[in-house]
Amino acid sequence: QVQLVESGGGLVQAGGSLRLSCAASGRTFSSYAMGWFRQAPGKEREFVAAISWSGRSTTYTNSVKGRFTISRDNAKNTVYLQMNSLKPEDTAVYYCATTGEVTITTTPTKYDYWGQGTQVTVSS
Repeated sequence: QVQLVESGGGLVQAGGSLRLSCAASGRTFSSYAMGWFRQAPGKEREFVAAISWSGRSTTYTNSVKGRFTISRDNAKNTVYLQMNSLKPEDTAVYYCATTGEVTITTTPTKYDYWGQGTQVTVSS
């Protein structure tokens, strides 16, 4: 059974930083691309960042480019999202997800397992 467990969320002031972690189990973690998504109240879930199985390829939504960095440690079966220069509009529940593919994708329907989410709140 595949499990993804996020951690690292919390309350931070605008301009601050947080580092989210997602620990995976139940699948050969290093074989698949991983992604982060977020969902704000009253809004649809949106893509944030993705990383290929090797970590050599990454992609980001425009609103977080230059502020967020996705990375992975395949030895620890963990993917990270370093979030800097946080803004109130980054407030959301953040989810990590794993695909059944090796290459990165921004399409939510290509992710077959999801974590339970971690709340990030940025105060102004």
